[in-house]
Amino acid sequence: MKNFSVPIKYGLIIVVGLIAYFLILSLFNLHIYPLFSLFNGVIMALGMWLALKAYRNSKGAKFKYQKGFMASLLTGFNATIVFTIFFAFYATELNANYLSNLINMWRTDYGTEIGIVLFVVAIMGFATTLVLTLAYMQLFKDSWNTKEGQQHTY
Repeated sequence: MKNFSVPIKYGLIIVVGLIAYFLILSLFNLHIYPLFSLFNGVIMALGMWLALKAYRNSKGAKFKYQKGFMASLLTGFNATIVFTIFFAFYATELNANYLSNLINMWRTDYGTEIGIVLFVVAIMGFATTLVLTLAYMQLFKDSWNTKEGQQHTY
């Protein structure tokens, strides 16, 4: 369970940030504009960076690239799953008109239902997680510009 403590802790921190941002937008009725969801990436980026830093600090010299990669992926996936569940609850129970207001800017003959919107929310979260993980792990991997690293070249 200790291996999962960082992804769960920081995943929940990310979710709190995402939900708070979404609810603040809803106070001003700005949550119906998809453009504002771009800031979700900033929240995810900050949370995942802090998670990777905390995981690396907890492992010290035993930090392995693969384990850091998995910790980062699990952090983002946890946050995405919980936020998608919150989004489903909000769109179906708390604000039943939300989906019709969100999709109002597009043609209505597409037959868009809550399932496809939740699928898009989840895919956006998973894609953001994967891209951020790949980018961050380039910063956290060991450099081969050392004497030991030079032994591994051709």
